[in-house]
Amino acid sequence: MKTAAEALAALLADALPQTQCRRCGYADCDTYAQAIANGRADLDRCPPGGAEGIARLARLSGLPARALDPDCGEEGPRGLAVIDEAACIGCTLCIQACPVDCIVGAPKRMHTVIDDQCTGCALCVPACPVDCITMQPVSGELSGWQAWSEEQARSSRARYAARRARQQRAQREHDERLARHAAGAADASSTADPVPGDARRRAILEAALARARAQRDDNRSR
Repeated sequence: MKTAAEALAALLADALPQTQCRRCGYADCDTYAQAIANGRADLDRCPPGGAEGIARLARLSGLPARALDPDCGEEGPRGLAVIDEAACIGCTLCIQACPVDCIVGAPKRMHTVIDDQCTGCALCVPACPVDCITMQPVSGELSGWQAWSEEQARSSRARYAARRARQQRAQREHDERLARHAAGAADASSTADPVPGDARRRAILEAALARARAQRDDNRSR
């Protein structure tokens, strides 16, 4: 059974716009919801949700509503990432940065944004090495939940979850390949090594997995 904090976190996550922009200071919307539910974060850190979003979180949590924390940004019109296709070099860094897989393209080929799937998170902008991505307002005077919808939030959340599952599967398969390679190397050298085969294989496997984890952590920190 879910704890009270877990149940509250689920409700709070449903009240967030699921743009995955990280302006709240957390890795994603669900992590932010968990932090609020556990008393580690205030409910005033989501610019895409705006004042209406804060009001929703306040009603669910019982915490008092407050103004948006300016350190997290300002409420404003919903943005759309636009790629200058003539300047795009096809580096794929924006594809890697997009949390909801709304940028398509191939290495060394022009990339483009699927407009109706873009959450306006702007994470692709700093990732571009040639500054060919700009954010353009697309909701006029509307901002926060007035510029977004429950359906868009659900769709964004589903695409983010699918992306995460794919990344985790790829990382698991990568780690398994390293482990098999390490085990094969250990088998090949075990007859000439004074260290018992099982112990050597275990040491090589642990070293390979440690390198894989370090590489993954380094990639995430960039």
